[in-house]
Amino acid sequence: MTDIKSSDESSTGPESAEAPLHRRGIKSYVIRAGRMTQAQTRGLEDVWPRFGLTIDDGLQDLTTLFGREAPRVVEIGFGMGNSLIEQAETHPDTDFIGIEVHSPGVGKLLDEVDKRGLTNLRIYKEDALAVLEKCLPEGSLTTVQLFFPDPWPKKKHHKRRIVQPAFVELIRTRLKPGGTFHMATDWEAYAEWMAEVMEAAPGYANTADADTAPYVPRPAFRPLTKFEARGEKLGHGVWDLIYQRKA
Repeated sequence: MTDIKSSDESSTGPESAEAPLHRRGIKSYVIRAGRMTQAQTRGLEDVWPRFGLTIDDGLQDLTTLFGREAPRVVEIGFGMGNSLIEQAETHPDTDFIGIEVHSPGVGKLLDEVDKRGLTNLRIYKEDALAVLEKCLPEGSLTTVQLFFPDPWPKKKHHKRRIVQPAFVELIRTRLKPGGTFHMATDWEAYAEWMAEVMEAAPGYANTADADTAPYVPRPAFRPLTKFEARGEKLGHGVWDLIYQRKA
């Protein structure tokens, strides 16, 4: 999961900002400790040199990075990587970039990338906001995915939510015209927050049909996680929102 942290918690509504997000003391994550398995350690130590990227690598030429022209998908906060690895394996003609700060998840994903022989996936272990601003060219992405970010349910913590006006505008600039921003959450109040921010954001169009708007049915291309499947059996809801960048 991914979240946004700010030292200013006085406001409870979606905020806008002029300064670049990564230079305003805002982070798209909170580090949580986790024990590393042998496979995860192997991923970070042995596989990282082939598939890992850093902020210091600078602005990427994605055609050069992947050695081809292809649809490009970025997933922010991929957790343990189960969904992302499944997508990369199922869609070999698409290039994927995952962004996650938690070492166990990054290590696990890299270990699986190597074991499955995948070549269409690259990883940042960095602040997602800085990666978007410094490393990914404008108009270069087909899709940005944000699945089950930290909902920060307490009212006083709402400004820590990653979905804010400045963030969705940053996403818009990185999408190609016609590209999509896909969010999913299992917190209805956060789904409503996401919809509020997106409906007010310039340059986006909701892809939902009138009978389900602002939400869309869970797309078949979004893998069903074990957590989500367990929640469905318990009657928990999940809300998907897909917005398209206007030309």
